[in-house]
Amino acid sequence: MANVVLVDRMEPLVSKLFTPIQIRDITIPNRVWMSPMCTYSAATGSGLPTDFHQAHYAARAAGGVGLVMVEATGVSPVAPISPVDLGLWSHDQIEPFSRVTAAIRAGGAVPAVQLAHAGRKASTDAPWNGGGYVGPETNGWETVGPSPLAFPGLPAPRELTVSEIQEVVQQFAGAAVRADQAGFDVVEIHAAHGYLLHNFLSPISNKRTDSYGGSLENRARIVLEVIDAIRAVWPKEKPVFMRISTTDWVEENPQDDRESWTLSQSRQLALWASERGVDLIDASSGGLDIVPIPHDRDYQTAKAADLHASTGVTVAAVGRIDDAQTAHSLVDSGDVNAVFLGRPLLKDPSWANQAALALGEEPRYVRQYDYVL
Repeated sequence: MANVVLVDRMEPLVSKLFTPIQIRDITIPNRVWMSPMCTYSAATGSGLPTDFHQAHYAARAAGGVGLVMVEATGVSPVAPISPVDLGLWSHDQIEPFSRVTAAIRAGGAVPAVQLAHAGRKASTDAPWNGGGYVGPETNGWETVGPSPLAFPGLPAPRELTVSEIQEVVQQFAGAAVRADQAGFDVVEIHAAHGYLLHNFLSPISNKRTDSYGGSLENRARIVLEVIDAIRAVWPKEKPVFMRISTTDWVEENPQDDRESWTLSQSRQLALWASERGVDLIDASSGGLDIVPIPHDRDYQTAKAADLHASTGVTVAAVGRIDDAQTAHSLVDSGDVNAVFLGRPLLKDPSWANQAALALGEEPRYVRQYDYVL
């Protein structure tokens, strides 16, 4: 790709949103970050990023975000959400990903990747094809989970054995090694949205009676083992993030008396994770079951703020952060340390630069744009 030269501006900043944040040895130039969002655009079954991925992520980097989190990337061939999602289970995937990281870095952002196993919500079709289950006869596979309990509308997964759980843990570690070799500066463990690690955390989907089920310590065991396995192979100078669902949105519903994953359990998990070397909690919510979810503007960010205030861990908020003032207020108030944006960046790749202008800050244009803007 063309050599992109960045313009270094030295004017003083006012909004904390556009100040750098250093996590371990990685300096992220601002606190407006691209959230991981699947694009269902890999060649079927390959896990390989394409020209689309390179252009997609490069555009958001050039648009001014501080960090680009590449979408959920499967840690094994049966880990992606769909057969057309990304993966880092093979050495052959490293070089194509290195082109993506180079494009992100050239735009001035830090390249990051979310490592994931979709569990009982894996092997589904692209949303524009209906999103239903794709069986082994049509490029899909048998799904797995902590217990043989189905997500609504999908088949029941096969219950993982203890030895298979340990294989999954090592698959996360192997994917982290390949992420480092591909040039990523941050990895994020996906433990949210009803995928495999969240399946273990929530009593709704985990009915095991062995060391991976029952108590909070047991349900969190695989997550903590994944953290330990990744930290053992991931460079010490590079951060590890973890996305969690702060709640299943069951506790908040007085008509639903099921035992579920809750904010109080998220607080404890965040502390355990921090002790083991997770540097930031990416605080989302839901996805474990189909339940009513409120639509208040701060329905999700308020829980992120609670997590930060109650534990002291570094937290990024996500969800309904649609305008510059909302993002600014969340960070400047100290409620959270950074914000992830999803849909706003799909609508406008230059959202971060536009937000900077709206707040009276200097945008971060690449030189090829700056001279005319």
